[in-house]
Amino acid sequence: MGQFESFIGVNFWTALFVLLNTLAVFFVARKCLFNPVHRMIEKRQQEIDGLYADAGKAKADAQAMRSEYEEKLSVARATSERMVKEAVVRGQKREEEIVREANAQAASILTKATADAAMEKKKAINDAKDEIAEMAVAIAGKVIGRELTQADQTALVDHFIDELGDKA
Repeated sequence: MGQFESFIGVNFWTALFVLLNTLAVFFVARKCLFNPVHRMIEKRQQEIDGLYADAGKAKADAQAMRSEYEEKLSVARATSERMVKEAVVRGQKREEEIVREANAQAASILTKATADAAMEKKKAINDAKDEIAEMAVAIAGKVIGRELTQADQTALVDHFIDELGDKA
């Protein structure tokens, strides 16, 4: 074997020693390096899986919150629309009430003005009748040529006023 070893250049014992050393390094590396690295990779994978699970849960929560928000928003919109409609109805009722009150006040003012005008007319007529009666008594006294008593004056004035009332 001497020639074979010199031809190939490999010593059997050296090759065996190298093989055993390689296996020993492999088992030690596996025990001390591969297993901890493998455990570290599995731990990291679990963390990543947990993060994905948390992200999925957060996404589901966000979707739930979004649907809740949209529901509350639609309720708020409906409420605001209802409130606006109620305010419009109240405004219209108030407007009608104000118009009714204004019409009633205008009618009251018109009635009072008519009554005041009628009273003023009556007062003016009475004043005119008094003046006419005084003039009639004075004229009658001059025509008759004598002085009239109070009873005669009253009878004459009443007769004159009745004639004026019939003509008017």
